[in-house]
Formats: sequence, structure tokens, C-alpha cells
Amino acid sequence: MTTAGPALDDALAEPVERVGRSWAAALALANGAIWVGWYGPLQILLASQSEDFAPGTGMSKETLLAWVTGAGAVVSLVANPLFGALSDRTTARWGRRTPWIVAGAAGGALALLLLAGAGGVWTMAAGWCLVQLTLNAAFAAVTAAVPDRVPRLQRGSVGGWLGAAQILGVVGGTGLATVAGGTGAGYAACAVFTVVGVLPYVLRYPDLRLTAANRPPWSWRGFLAGFWLSPRRHPDLGWAWLTRFLINLSNALVLLYLLYYLRDRLHHGDPEQGVLILTAVNGVTLLATVVVGGVWSDRVGRRKPFVIWSGVLMAVATAALAGWQTWPGAVVAAAVLGVGFGVFTSVDFALMTDVLPKARDRGKDLGVINVANALPQVMAPALAAPIVTYLGGYRMLYLVAAAIGLAGALLVVRIRGVD
Repeated sequence: MTTAGPALDDALAEPVERVGRSWAAALALANGAIWVGWYGPLQILLASQSEDFAPGTGMSKETLLAWVTGAGAVVSLVANPLFGALSDRTTARWGRRTPWIVAGAAGGALALLLLAGAGGVWTMAAGWCLVQLTLNAAFAAVTAAVPDRVPRLQRGSVGGWLGAAQILGVVGGTGLATVAGGTGAGYAACAVFTVVGVLPYVLRYPDLRLTAANRPPWSWRGFLAGFWLSPRRHPDLGWAWLTRFLINLSNALVLLYLLYYLRDRLHHGDPEQGVLILTAVNGVTLLATVVVGGVWSDRVGRRKPFVIWSGVLMAVATAALAGWQTWPGAVVAAAVLGVGFGVFTSVDFALMTDVLPKARDRGKDLGVINVANALPQVMAPALAAPIVTYLGGYRMLYLVAAAIGLAGALLVVRIRGVD
């Protein structure tokens, strides 16, 4: 006998039935749509508006863009765990995650349209902060759907598809912003895609519903205290978080001054085109390994060796930027970094879901884990600037980045609860 939808008590159960390819594809499309909403503005549109609004503010366009994106990054750091925690407590008839995916995507689209009509700096800043607030609500719910629905030995492959969708979302958002025909049209195109992209998942696949009896009791003190995940009580989660943070920090240090590295150290004739070429090479090799790495990890039933060796590979490629300072060396390093980061992206996501402490806090805990993605973007400029200026230049910067990434890879061995 079959049922029309998932049972009410399934929301907190450990999933055992494999999800189908169509479910994974729909969730990946929703994930990609969210990244379109983020990266159309980040890559093209906010920079264009900063150039328009900077005259008269006393700031350069670069400084204005840095302040606006920095404010958005702070909102993102708070919003992801906050909405993950709220979705954990949601008892709506449509499930725990679906209401937040719908509300977040719709709110993100409206915020993008607000940006399309921005007439000055403050509207631009407010619009971008709203985009970060709303799309993080949707993103927190999308990522939490994986441990809700996907059994442990399928999470590597599903994580791979989500990673591939993320990359394609970045490329798609940039493409939409470029070909739409103006800043306003670019924002509108990204807004439409963000909404349309989540519809197949939310309309076709019923979410798991949390019963009111299983919702934890409410108190402000308990709610706020829940965002502190003690490494002493949850050591595996602590080591997994630190691994992700260090490897992402290493990657952020590599990317931050890439344009200046090509121009000032390698004396590349067209550094802007050089960055584009290196990004394309990195993206191709990343796409080639992000799904394969996750599927391979699922088949052998192991996570840590993949994370360790992908991190070591990235550290070697980063060190090559310090020791092999030529254009061919940069191309090889970009390709090898893509191979390593592709495997890391999918397998590390599966590893994170494997060490979550409680089923009822999956959304909140994943939100806290996602801070390890965003925080390095904030910290990298503070670390990189003094290293490049006073402590040895680009050679030292990439050696430090390699050491940080290698430390992150090797610390995976401290995780005891996952093979």
C-alpha cells in the first residue's frame, strides 16, 4: 500500500530510503537558483551601481562596493543559522523547510527588484542586505533538506549535485546579469530565475512535517544558547567545522589578490583576461570532480580520506603559486585547485551532515557550519594585506595559504565518529 505523502513522524527520523534522481535534480536546481540571485549582483550588477553612485559620496567605487558587500556578508553570517533554527521549529502543514524556501526565494526576488530601482547608496545597501537576509533563509532550508531526506551513503553524490548547481548558478547569474541589457533588467532576470528555479522542488515533492508535540519548548535563552555548539560536547562537529573553515580560508587567500598577482608579480599582459581564463580552468576541473568525488565516496563508504587528500592536493597547488611564479604555473595551479576543491565540496558536505548531533536541530547546526564558508571571506583581507605589504609579498601569502589548507586537511583525522 502506498501513501500520498511522507508520514508526520518522519521529520526527525534518520532517512533510510534512497532519494531518486529527479528529487536530487529538483533540489539542485533550487540551490542553483539561489546562487543566481547572489552572484548576478556580486559579479556584475553591484559593481555597476557602485560606479554610478560613488561620485559625490567621497568614496571610490571600490570602497563603496566593499562597504556594501561587507554589510551583506555580516547579514549572511547571522541569517543562515537563524533561519536554519527557525525552520527546525516550523510545524506548518507544508513541512519544516518548504515554507522557508518559498518565502526566502520570493523575498529575495522582491529585494532584487528593489535593487533594480535603487536611486542611491542607501537603497542599494538596504536592498543587498535584504537579498542576503532572504536568500539565506531559502539556502538554510535547502541544505537542511539533505540530512532530512537523504541516507548517509547517498549524501556524497547529492552533495556533488548541489555543488555542481552552485557553480552553474554562479556562472548563470553572471551570464544573466551580462546579457539582460542593463542593470535593472539584469536584476529582474535574476529575480525571475530565483523564483522559477525553486518551483519544481516545492511543488512536486512534499516536505516532512514536524508535529507540534515534537517541537522543542520555546525560550529566548534556550533558543540563543542553541547557537553555541560546544566543541567539548560535540568534538567531531568542532573538528569538522575547523577543517572547513581552514580550507575555505586558504581558498579565499588564494583568490583575493589574484588580479594583482598576475599584474604585479607575473606581469601578465592582460590581467583581467588572465583572471577569467584561470577562473574558467578552475571551474571546468571543479565540475569534472565535484559529482564524481561524491559518488565515489558513497560507494566506498568513506569520507575522511577524500577530504584529506583533496586538501593536500589544494595545498600543493597553492604552494606552486609561491614556487612556480609563471603564467603556465598559474594555469596548472588553477586546474589542480579545481580538482581538489571539487572533491572537497561534495565529500565535506556529506561529512558535515554525518556529524550533526541532533535530528531536530539539523537546520540550525548546518547554519552554524555554513559560517565556516562566510567567515573566511571577512577574515582573508585582514590577513592578506599585511602579509603582502610587510611580510614577504605574494610568495609568503601563498605559502601561508598552503600551510593553512594543509592544516585543515590533516585535522580531519581528529574526527572519530566517521570512517
